[in-house]
Amino acid sequence: MILRVLRYFFVALLWLVIAFLLAIVLVPPFLDRIYYRGEVSDHFDGARFFNPDEGEGEWVGDPTRGNNRGSLIARFVTGDGRPPWPESVPIDQIVPETRVEGDRLVVTWVGHATVLVQTQGLNILTDPIWSDYATPFPPLGPRRVSPPAVRFDDLPPIDLVLVSHNHYDHMDLPTLERLWERDRPQIVTSLGNDTVIAQAGAEAMALDWGGQVRVSPQAEVIVTRNHHWGSRWFVDRNRALWSSFVIRTPGGNIFFAGDTGPGDMRWPEEAAAYGPVRLALIPIGAFRFEPGQNWSGSHIGPHHAVRVMQGLGARHALGIHWRTFRLSWEAFDTPGRMLGEELDAAGVPRERFLAAPVGTVWEVPGL
Repeated sequence: MILRVLRYFFVALLWLVIAFLLAIVLVPPFLDRIYYRGEVSDHFDGARFFNPDEGEGEWVGDPTRGNNRGSLIARFVTGDGRPPWPESVPIDQIVPETRVEGDRLVVTWVGHATVLVQTQGLNILTDPIWSDYATPFPPLGPRRVSPPAVRFDDLPPIDLVLVSHNHYDHMDLPTLERLWERDRPQIVTSLGNDTVIAQAGAEAMALDWGGQVRVSPQAEVIVTRNHHWGSRWFVDRNRALWSSFVIRTPGGNIFFAGDTGPGDMRWPEEAAAYGPVRLALIPIGAFRFEPGQNWSGSHIGPHHAVRVMQGLGARHALGIHWRTFRLSWEAFDTPGRMLGEELDAAGVPRERFLAAPVGTVWEVPGL
């Protein structure tokens, strides 16, 4: 009897393994999607987008390149060698002002790459995510340790949403659906991402690098180049474009870097050509994919973040993309500590580039 049960068990296990292996081969093609059709350009080959710059090159273990991907995934799952992170970080909830008029500029770091920007009577959100997990399969995948610093119901009416690319920690469809149902904001993104956002029942304006749209009498949005990649299901890699943004206002420009690697490091100067940058929102975390490694082809660390600020000629900057989701191997506070050291080395006062806790509200000085 025991032998028969064991035989059935191993037969069933064998069929499960076969089914799993077949799924790996057969399912991915069905997950690919065509998000955009258009003319070939210097960053679109007719099927997929690509970074046209070479510049500082790609780190050999960059997970966007396929090199060492299996070992990186295995190490992330097992936690081998990773510094500890807190399970949760308490946040004092913020209730923002309803509107900020004129040249006053007030920013609230909600968490990760989500920032509430208020100026000229406009309420702007960057890459909004209120979900607990940044993954297609919650609860599997990165879980936020810092809750959003602003409860969704405490958000003022949102006029404009910027979505930099389609990774789950930047394009959160449940949040976009809630925002659309509540406020009908203007959503601006880069090519192909409007197709994905439509899955949330929301409408978005998708522009190529260099595309411009006026969002109010006082503000204009320009989609600008950075250096990254995009995917929702791995096999749909680079079917939609990634970008940064410049918001032009009478009180000075606001730059949102999205998510980016260094690339040729000319893209900050390209963004600066649209006018003086009063505030830059620059990622400083998720850069350490190997112990001791301080940047990758797709993510900048504090060193490059300071160079981005300098290339922009930005008067002020806020460090984002850290302290929220554990996406790589650096410790919880490593990006902030390293940013301070890099600022000191570059002779930039620390009060000009904040590495602040989630929930920081900053009334940004003028130019």
